[in-house]
Amino acid sequence: MKILLLPLLLALILFPSCHLVNSYDLVFENGTIYTLDPSQPTVGAVAVVDGEIAYVGDRAGLKHRIGQETEVIDLQGLAMTPGWIEGHGHFMGMGFNKLQLDLSSAKSYQEVIEMVAEAVKDSQPGEWILGRGWHQSKWDPQPDTLISGFQTHYRMSAVSPDNPVYLRHASGHAGFANAVAMELAGVRNIQVENAPLIAGEGGEIIRDELGNPTGVFNETAMNLITRHIPESTPETNRKALDLAVEECLRHGITSFQDAGVSQQTLELYRQAIDDGGLTVRIWAMLSGSDQELLNSWFRKGPEIDYGDRYLTVRSIKMYMDGALGSRGAWLLDEYTDRPGHFGHSTTPIDSLTSVCQRAVEHGFQVCSHAIGDRAVREVLDKYQQAFEMYPDRSRDARFRIEHAQHISANDLPRFSQLGVIASMQAIHLSSDRPWAIDRLGPHRIEEGAYVWQKLLKSGAIIVNGSDVPVEPLDPLASFYAAITRKTLEGNPEGGYEPEQRMTRKQALKSYTLDAAYGAFEEDIKGSIEVGKLADFTVFSRDIMQVPEEEILETDVVYTIVAGKIVYSNKTN
Repeated sequence: MKILLLPLLLALILFPSCHLVNSYDLVFENGTIYTLDPSQPTVGAVAVVDGEIAYVGDRAGLKHRIGQETEVIDLQGLAMTPGWIEGHGHFMGMGFNKLQLDLSSAKSYQEVIEMVAEAVKDSQPGEWILGRGWHQSKWDPQPDTLISGFQTHYRMSAVSPDNPVYLRHASGHAGFANAVAMELAGVRNIQVENAPLIAGEGGEIIRDELGNPTGVFNETAMNLITRHIPESTPETNRKALDLAVEECLRHGITSFQDAGVSQQTLELYRQAIDDGGLTVRIWAMLSGSDQELLNSWFRKGPEIDYGDRYLTVRSIKMYMDGALGSRGAWLLDEYTDRPGHFGHSTTPIDSLTSVCQRAVEHGFQVCSHAIGDRAVREVLDKYQQAFEMYPDRSRDARFRIEHAQHISANDLPRFSQLGVIASMQAIHLSSDRPWAIDRLGPHRIEEGAYVWQKLLKSGAIIVNGSDVPVEPLDPLASFYAAITRKTLEGNPEGGYEPEQRMTRKQALKSYTLDAAYGAFEEDIKGSIEVGKLADFTVFSRDIMQVPEEEILETDVVYTIVAGKIVYSNKTN
């Protein structure tokens, strides 16, 4: 028996970091591989067996396990990192965005009108025209007529007299409807009998001085229009999913933290996993607005690893305020550019209290959308109450605040003190900061807006992302914004509030290991270490070394999920 064990013992001594297998399935060598493992931050080679990392080290250590069936990828000096994790996005929204009008490139209201007019030509009378991505603060020139900072519907209604039109704001927290859509919804002049005068708690219909609706619906008021839009078909849903998968893989995203899903969407994900169509790992937050959905999941508990770690359900998404762009973010003090207005609380605080307590009790994580400083404070208060009620179960609750764009100085230390994760999207700084100062004023911007270094130095964890389709999915744009604090055009010189810039290592970690931590997955994702899932991203340039202006010129060459190359942009 001792003689038989001798070869095994020798192998363990000589090759302790390798799995004892006949040969590797896949090998990457001859590159700069950033592991996020402090014991060996960069290596030259990685090997994979059965979808897991089996070897991490130098090239010399590979030879004994490279067999005839081993696929060897010569990186030719390219940079490889752990697979990038989208820390906050809307997976199906990204797919549907590709099936509707994409207004994100519109530089004026006139361009939006022209895009709607073109869509009308290709539509049947009565068919809904849907789109997303307009942002009034980014238009130049501004429309001649503005009501409460927004455009009016009349010119858009003129080009679509027979088609209802509904266009979601880039933030997703406001909508713009034409006259036909408002007629279907029963939203008319305020003087018309039986017309809805208010939008309900947490929202508003923007009206002119005569009471006429301008077409803009803020926050919960959007429901007045959206409930009349026909539901999508199963075929359209699957097409949107397939487009979302393609978009992720093209951008090196191997895992996607989906911020708010229904049971119907979860079933679609399971079906796609079963038939091999979902090659991106999904970490799904249950929609907190669906009480029946939450009750069902509280009864059965979290689902951790459906389809071999392709779907995890263990968190809940709550919406506590609106967006800064639509002036829906809930603030402690009034908006600088709209005196007397403080934004909107979109979900009753008592609802958050109940969900937090039940989540802790049943082993779920709560992820609350909170952009304004008032919303952030209210969420932190309710989290703290739940933690104090269940101290033993809350030791590692990892509750999150999604966005946290503006935080009061008094609340900054509470993130690390309570163990609350700041799920922030660096690209929002690049996109929003040029006009956000008009909303908040210089003091509030400097004190608590996009304060990444203040949070990190306090000991808080930051998870990065894009909030797609609010912003494009491209993680390199968010990485660039994180380390430069500039717009994607490179302005201003030196960046906005440059002392809050992340280092490149911090930015990479926020998209990999810290993003995995934010999902309780740091033991299987986020770094390149033996035994973890073989999810990698390979870039055409070394983003940790190249001049910052070259980051936005970098492409994804390979996306690898579970040890399989699921996307390749290799030309030779």
